[in-house]
Amino acid sequence: MVEKRFALLLCAEDSEYVKKKYGGYFGVFVRMLGEEDEIWDSYRVAAGHFPDDADIGIYDGFVITGSCSDAHSNDPWICQLLLLLKKLNALKKKVLGICFGHQVLCRALGGKTGRARSGWDIGITTIHVSQSAKAFSSLKIPSTLSVIECHQDEVRELPSKGEVIGWSEKTGIEMFKYGDHMMGIQGHPEYTMDILLHLIDRLVQHNLIMETYAKELKVKVEEGEPNREAWKKLCINFLKGTSHDK
Repeated sequence: MVEKRFALLLCAEDSEYVKKKYGGYFGVFVRMLGEEDEIWDSYRVAAGHFPDDADIGIYDGFVITGSCSDAHSNDPWICQLLLLLKKLNALKKKVLGICFGHQVLCRALGGKTGRARSGWDIGITTIHVSQSAKAFSSLKIPSTLSVIECHQDEVRELPSKGEVIGWSEKTGIEMFKYGDHMMGIQGHPEYTMDILLHLIDRLVQHNLIMETYAKELKVKVEEGEPNREAWKKLCINFLKGTSHDK
């Protein structure tokens, strides 16, 4: 049996905390998506480390992570990532974009992204999932799913062939599909609660949010729980075309 092979496109530096506890974001994603008899490679695209064109064909799928950068900026590595995503689309490769990955994927396909008009979304958000999406019909996914979010940008406009498959009260495009090979999720199905709490502390340290707001967020976070198993099933089903439980 041929081993399936996947590439994780890392768009952010690992924090010391995530390195120590999870082996970096590579460890976080492989914990959620990885299965037996698979090979997972990582490329630190934010540091300019990209797969060679000759290697693209060896992968069954690609996952784009979150980032502190803006998907609407024109940093050299982001422009290079946009080119790679256009190639992957032409090849009909499976691509799953998470948070920044969701936004930059949308941009590569011709959509528009920018600062969220409603400001930061941090905490646990309820997503309304489209029941008409073929991808979910066999999974018995509930009509609403809770997911951890931490973003201040959003997808503003989908590419012409994009389909909204998830939305929330705060964000109109929480999830989208493009054909059967590309999907974006604004939230972080890979995050654990402790990663979220750690991120809130980091946002305060970097003066991105106020300490009073952080305290309010922590109280709210303790009242909820994301549907991590359902998200795992949904992401694995999309990326690998399999609906089996793990």
